[in-house]
Amino acid sequence: MTIEILHPQGWAPARGYANGVAAEGRQIFIAGQIGWNEKCEFVSDDFIDQVEQALKNIVAVLKEAGGGPEHLVRLTWYLTDKREYVSRLRELGQAYRRVLGKNFPAMSAIVVMALIEDRAKVEIEATAVIPAR
Repeated sequence: MTIEILHPQGWAPARGYANGVAAEGRQIFIAGQIGWNEKCEFVSDDFIDQVEQALKNIVAVLKEAGGGPEHLVRLTWYLTDKREYVSRLRELGQAYRRVLGKNFPAMSAIVVMALIEDRAKVEIEATAVIPAR
């Protein structure tokens, strides 16, 4: 195993993320992914659909590097609407698990005024560490 979840003793459980991750191996840095497909076409204007597509894009890049969701060590989410994120957490969790399974890396979520692509509601950056080839 190249990844170790870091959880300080006595801390409340982290739900849907890890407080920290230690990893050894080949580092993969994935640019911010948004809710469009491989042709740079948006699949939907719905927030959850865009999250799911962005996560699928991350998995595609990971696959290109020889990795998978289990190798993710960090996700940084850029959101344009905090209220929509909070009000749809259940759906968000379902979409997340459909694509990434029960792999919960260290995560941060940041609310931004806008993203470069006007239709984008979320952008997700990822870092992964996979065993050295």
